Amino acid sequence: MEAVPARARAYVACVAVAALLCLLPLSAVRTSWWELALLAALSAGCERAAARWRFSGTFHPVLLAGVFLLPPPAAALVALPGALLSPVERRPRGLRRLWRAAQLAVSVWAAARVHWSMGGRDAVVASDFPYALAPAGVAVLVLCLVLSMLDGGILVLAERMPARRAWHGLFLRSLGPVAVHGLAGLMMAVLWRSPYGPVAALLVLLPMYVSWWVFAQYHRERAAHQATIRALVQAVDIKDEYTRGHSERVGQASMMIARELGMDDDRTEVLRFAGILHDVGKLGVPTRLLRKDGPLTPEERRVIELHPEYGHEMVRGISFLGEARAAVLHHHERLDGSGYPYGLMGGQIPESARVVAVADAFDAMTSTRSYRRARPVGAALEELEKCAGSQFDPRMVTALARALARHGWHPAVTADETDGTGVPHPRPTVAGRHGVRR
Repeated sequence: MEAVPARARAYVACVAVAALLCLLPLSAVRTSWWELALLAALSAGCERAAARWRFSGTFHPVLLAGVFLLPPPAAALVALPGALLSPVERRPRGLRRLWRAAQLAVSVWAAARVHWSMGGRDAVVASDFPYALAPAGVAVLVLCLVLSMLDGGILVLAERMPARRAWHGLFLRSLGPVAVHGLAGLMMAVLWRSPYGPVAALLVLLPMYVSWWVFAQYHRERAAHQATIRALVQAVDIKDEYTRGHSERVGQASMMIARELGMDDDRTEVLRFAGILHDVGKLGVPTRLLRKDGPLTPEERRVIELHPEYGHEMVRGISFLGEARAAVLHHHERLDGSGYPYGLMGGQIPESARVVAVADAFDAMTSTRSYRRARPVGAALEELEKCAGSQFDPRMVTALARALARHGWHPAVTADETDGTGVPHPRPTVAGRHGVRR
């Protein structure tokens, strides 16, 4: 949103006006101002902590406690100090703060309005369980729905994202975390109205605060992992320009195969890493061989065939990669034992390597490169099926075919080199011993 289109600015202005309209009845409602001030201060403090931990998110328990305790205009006001005072890294900072404040105010007001109309506040005051859960649950749904609608709108208008993609999955992704925070907010509200008062309610925040901190550390660690992998892939792309983008696509195809095989999310992510890093060993191969015009000599081929071992040496100390390290080492092995570097056969080849081998060959065939045009997806699958059982694991080939039938494939064009006249300068492929060339 650094160069914000006029239509996006108008959209933000409209949401800000809606937020002001939500706050207008504040002077006419009966509310406890000290409760409002305390909740607003708590919300602002949590937002500051999130910024210090570099965690992008909102601490919803306090906002939802306001939804369950206060009239809708007062609940909407709770969100404003934290949103307006929280630091913003990207420009325009003022517009971003205004957008966040207005979005939260409108969403919290809508959730509080629904909660109030369903008699939720009376149920909280009377500790009327299980009835109090119903209006609280509906309020959480409304909060997630309004946040998702507004988020999707800004993505369409400010980021020029297609509407279907902008709103796809927003509601479901937010519902789980906000639902958990909703339970904590409800506990806060009930204890707040109990004889023990706000002090007891604040104790609810301690475990939530700790869990939020742990979650923030997890995201920071995950971001560091992604940065490590991105740096390695960029180094390979710079050295071997004609296959630029290949690593990311192999990672995507590996992930599709893993999901089709029913692997859990953690293992699927590791196999995505394996696909992305499978060629990292090219950093150890002389550039003149990777970019050589004409056929390779047997000695040059042997040097290039060392790249899986080079890659394994580079990544074996990166603990979070897990079985991806074995895939880097063995993705050129063949079921018939004629692959490299160790000539493993059948089940001796790690499953992760068998996944990446199929993904690697598939992308090599379906990508346009300087020395040949891309093959159609159907033709590439036929070639894989011909080599299944000798070069590739038939189970992985079948899984890829099923995944492609369900989701399709949209290969990107890899980087071409030219001779200065704009004409692609052809390069030879590094061929496998038999079958599909990669």
